[in-house]
Amino acid sequence: MYTKKIYFSGGDFSELQELFSDVPGVTNVTAGAISARNVRSYVNPEPRELENISGVEVTFNPKKIDLSTLMDVLFNVLNPYSENNLGVYYATGEDEPQVEMHLNFIANRGKQPLATTACITVNDTTLNQKFARKCYAAAGRLKNFTAAPESDQHFLKKNPDAKTDIDFKKLKATLRF
Repeated sequence: MYTKKIYFSGGDFSELQELFSDVPGVTNVTAGAISARNVRSYVNPEPRELENISGVEVTFNPKKIDLSTLMDVLFNVLNPYSENNLGVYYATGEDEPQVEMHLNFIANRGKQPLATTACITVNDTTLNQKFARKCYAAAGRLKNFTAAPESDQHFLKKNPDAKTDIDFKKLKATLRF
């Protein structure tokens, strides 16, 4: 079976692992540490390197679920407009355009394009940038992924009564694939 891998960060890796474990088309989710290069966001457009941030490696079958749907799951649970180390990291260049396009959409969601008299379309109609919504979600090329020890893998499945910021029962009742 052909599979692909994508890497997500943001919040607790145990929660991210639980979030993606039951998504149809996902074949494996491994918690660990992500290191990435050329990481950029709309708030921080200068490329930078990240070392050892908490995250997950999601292995998926692209014939059953696409990368865009996986990013939708992530961004519906974690707010891309808050500073929470939210990121999407790709191992192959073929995923870069889709990740960048999705983040561009997220960054401009809800903004009405403004057409000027010169027939130029401007995406950001917020005249006062102080009140503009800022997308903090980042994207970059994976440099390294180090799996967490086996004792930390699937922590929430091993400890179902552990306190989490995500209400998984409510989430699973509302998600439809």
